[in-house]
Amino acid sequence: MADTRTVTELFALDSLLHDDERQIRDTVRQFGAERIRPHIADWFDEARLPARELAKELGELGVLGMHLEGYGCAGMSAVTYGLACLELEAMDSGIRSLVSVQGSLAMFAIHHWGSEEQKQQWLPRMAAGDAIGCFGLTEPDFGSDPGGMRTRAVRDGGDWVLNGTKMWITNGSIADVAVVWANTDLEEGARGIRGFVVPTDTPGFSAPEIRAKMSLRASVTSELVLEDVRLPASAMLPEAAGLRGPLSCLNEARFGIIFGAIGAARDCLESAVDYATTRLVFDKPLAAYQLTQAKLADMALEVGKGHLLAYQLGRLKDAGEVEPAQVSLGKLNNCREAIKVARECRTILGANGITLAYPAIRHANNLESVLTYEGTSEVHQLSIGRALTGASAFR
Repeated sequence: MADTRTVTELFALDSLLHDDERQIRDTVRQFGAERIRPHIADWFDEARLPARELAKELGELGVLGMHLEGYGCAGMSAVTYGLACLELEAMDSGIRSLVSVQGSLAMFAIHHWGSEEQKQQWLPRMAAGDAIGCFGLTEPDFGSDPGGMRTRAVRDGGDWVLNGTKMWITNGSIADVAVVWANTDLEEGARGIRGFVVPTDTPGFSAPEIRAKMSLRASVTSELVLEDVRLPASAMLPEAAGLRGPLSCLNEARFGIIFGAIGAARDCLESAVDYATTRLVFDKPLAAYQLTQAKLADMALEVGKGHLLAYQLGRLKDAGEVEPAQVSLGKLNNCREAIKVARECRTILGANGITLAYPAIRHANNLESVLTYEGTSEVHQLSIGRALTGASAFR
């Protein structure tokens, strides 16, 4: 056999990164290899995750809210945060989701839209992994159209009283604090949407866990139920009005997915290459057949291009120049290609590919969720279409 090259080497990807970015990426990769990889198949099989324990370790690693400034956050670049997401999702989408929801949804909402009191109360504890957050926007009947939400916040004297239900909430059942978005009586329509910082021990708040999932099994997914949840006026995020608040948070989370999804694809490809070079079929390695090499070459192209797209968007974000439609480009492409790669790798692995001894089927199942959450492929297609044509086709 001739010398081999990885996708990273073929595309000379490391030449596009700074020394400190590579160092942090390698640190997260080592953490994943030592702490996550030996257990992730069992966690997925058993539909469980030691999330509180892992949150503490991830806090010590410095990746919770690592792209935010101050309040115990590391203040790293967008590219560095993206690389951490890539390595975490190479382990499992559920691990990256834990970090994304904590840092890019719950913590970002408080950091960007919250009061100084809210920031001081929650962010240092969340950065350390001592407190876990969740983000309540999606409802049973309102996902792609969050402006139609039915959760209501009504003023009662100096308080707010919240009633409603949120669905598909990562970290919900283990969260200490929930950022909940609700329609208020401040203004009519979507302009009246406001965010609230809700301690989960508030009377009337409950978060039953959603079971029987075939995807993101190593992740806590919950429903949020708010029944006359009474909050002081200070619980409202003072700087967020309308959908601009929650959509800005979603854009942050989508950015991490752009990197994360391609990490899952890379893990599948590496596993398939390793298998194909050692598996003998008709007295020679599976990798020596033209059909297998064609599959591997096509997948390597998509994984490499996905990295390049992620890196470009990361540089734009660090320069303060990335646009929502560009984030949609990355989320749509990298999720769509990652799930194709996972499925193709499964074919190379044959029957072994449907077992948890190899990562392809686990990643493929997880990517079914990643493809849908933080904006479905169809929503991102329409976002890109609007940017190209100037015409909105959402309604």
